[in-house]
Parts: sequence; structure tokens; C-alpha cells
Amino acid sequence: MFESHFGFRSAPFQLSPDPSFYYDSPGHRNALSYLKFGVYQGEGFIVVTGEIGAGKTTLVKSLLEGLDSDQIVAAQVVNTQLDSENLLQAIAMAFGLRLPGNSKAQMITSLEAYFTALAASGRRALLVIDEAQNLGLREIEELRMLSNFQLGSHALLQSFLVGQPELRGMLQSKAMEQLRQRVIASCHLGPLSAEQTRKYVEHRLQHVGWTDFPHFEDDAFAQIHVASDGVPRRINLVCTRLLLAAFLSSSTRIDGADVARVFSEMGSELAGSVPFAPAA
Repeated sequence: MFESHFGFRSAPFQLSPDPSFYYDSPGHRNALSYLKFGVYQGEGFIVVTGEIGAGKTTLVKSLLEGLDSDQIVAAQVVNTQLDSENLLQAIAMAFGLRLPGNSKAQMITSLEAYFTALAASGRRALLVIDEAQNLGLREIEELRMLSNFQLGSHALLQSFLVGQPELRGMLQSKAMEQLRQRVIASCHLGPLSAEQTRKYVEHRLQHVGWTDFPHFEDDAFAQIHVASDGVPRRINLVCTRLLLAAFLSSSTRIDGADVARVFSEMGSELAGSVPFAPAA
């Protein structure tokens, strides 16, 4: 709605994950390094956690886009509200594999045969489980069993578990001891600092052709950080509303008072449904 008015090529703060907007904050850079290390190792589990909206999915998409498909066949499961049998089916579908039977034994055998065929052709299988905190203990155990597949001394499947902070608690339970021993690296995505929040906002604006119209005052960036707690998705929500308000009022600048007003409006509109409240 406001993109053409400000001369933007596209929406700068869309909520759907887009790796082209990836912002290389120190935390995201560290997490991406862990993921790349995991790909290099080619075995075990990598665990990445973060709050809702921290940028986990964008991070993973950025990694997957950079992989060589001639060497690594990657698949992603995003619906994790599944029992163990349906999880196996979802994994097979993610790899584009049609399973010949519905029994767990048949599914496991088919998956192992597929992963073995990949290895024989010089490729490796990488499985990304998004929202992994929704998995039950039985489903996580299925993933561990799949990690047992080997061809000679080489693992046939590597898995990344991506989820919210409660995933870390799950993995610390006594029942997860065997899987914990397979985790070769783990990291947590925290919120952006005030300085990183400013750089994140400017990065996304510049990506769509921003030419300082509208102009953001210094106190606007500070208030955006307060309003969003440095969580990227919340930053996107706040900034989208700021740009819309600037467009509707024909404003050429955005300051801290504008942010506080928009933030207060959002809190009033969505009270009780999302963690927004007027800035102090």
C-alpha cells in the first residue's frame, strides 16, 4: 500500500521468512556458523533455539539456499503436531519419497534404502525439523533411531532441530540422554541489541531501495527497540505500522513519539493476544 509512495521495490518488513532479507547479526552469524559446521560434520544433531520471531526460519532458509544440491539433499518438516508414524510419513514426503506401505517397519526400511541410495550416489541427506518443541518423546526417539542409519562408517542422515526455548528443556530431560550424546552443537538466538535493531531496520529498508524517505530520527530507532524487545518479527510488525501511519498522514519523518503512539495503538488493538503494551 505504501511501498510505491516511498519508492520501495517491495515490502521491507514482511512477516513471512525471506532469506534475501537475512540480517547477519552477531547472534545469527554465530548460529549460522554452527549450522555450517554441522553440515561439514555430516552427522549427529544440531539444535537451534530462539524465541518466537527470532529469525530461526529465515536463518535455516539462508543456509539451505547456499547448499550444493549435488552434494546434499535437504528436506524440511514444519508440521510437528504428529505421532511417530505420521512423522515418518512427513519425513518421507519432505524428501519426495513415496512409501510402499503404512507399517512403521516398512517406512523405516524404505527411508533407510533411500538414504543408502543417496550415499551411494555421493550425496548426503539433511533433515530440518522446524518447531521441534512440539515433538513428543516418542517422536524424538524416532529421529534418534533414524540417525543410526550408516553406510560403513558414514552416517546416512543428519538432522537439525529448530524450535522455541522449551526445546532445550526437553532435551535436558533424563529420557533424552541418548539423543543428547548425538548433539554435536547447540546455540540459542537471543534478541537484538538497540544498536543491532537500528542496523536491522536500516538493512531491510535499504534492501528495498530506501533513500531516507521517510527519514527515521535517532530516537525512533531507540523506541523501536523498546517496543519490540529486539525480536525481529516484532520489529517488522512495528515498522510496518509506522510506515503505514507515515503514509496515511503524508509524513516525511518518523520520530520516537510516532513509535510510542503506534505501539500504544497496537497494544490497545491486540490486548491480551500478543505481548504488546504501551512503552513506559
